[in-house]
Amino acid sequence: MTQIACQQCDLLHQEIELPPGGTALCSRCKAPLYRSTPHGLERALICTVISIVLFLLANTYPIVGLELQETRNATTLFSSVVYLYQHDLESVAALVFTTTLLIPSVELAAMLYILLPLRLGYVARGLPQVLRLVQTIHPWGMIEVFMLGIIVSVVRTANFATVEPGLALWSFAMLMVTLIASAFYFNERDLWACVKAHSPDPQSPTAAPGGPA
Repeated sequence: MTQIACQQCDLLHQEIELPPGGTALCSRCKAPLYRSTPHGLERALICTVISIVLFLLANTYPIVGLELQETRNATTLFSSVVYLYQHDLESVAALVFTTTLLIPSVELAAMLYILLPLRLGYVARGLPQVLRLVQTIHPWGMIEVFMLGIIVSVVRTANFATVEPGLALWSFAMLMVTLIASAFYFNERDLWACVKAHSPDPQSPTAAPGGPA
């Protein structure tokens, strides 16, 4: 039987069959070992596709509309980055661009590259490397921090101007929900089991690098 080490205390456990939705806990420190997520990869794919649509909407339409003394302005996320860059705030512009545009787009594209071929019945080339990329860049995606900054700015600006939330703002809010749902349903243990099932050579490096997470 497969043995699984607790990531918190390194205690080895024998893998057991879980009921749908169940979670195995470490017998020593009670940390989660693995969980059963029926149809988790399919649901993660659906959430990823929805997230991509919302991300495109969030970066196409204005975030907020601002009206002050009969003057109305609306800005998108990219135009905000350009504004920061043009006003000698290159480092801030680079940070905003990287954490709210570049990394989320790469992460979403990578997740789609991983999950869609599996749904179609084959394993994408270079899947372990792409998954490793997702794990590396994921902590640097800061859409939640960006949303918090927008909310604070809107509340403070509303004291002296008329602020109308744009479609992009609502898209960003829904994007946070779909990203959380995608992360919840995405189970690396199920992923490698699916990769092994669709791999022509179960002993190949693509089929099971590192075993179940």
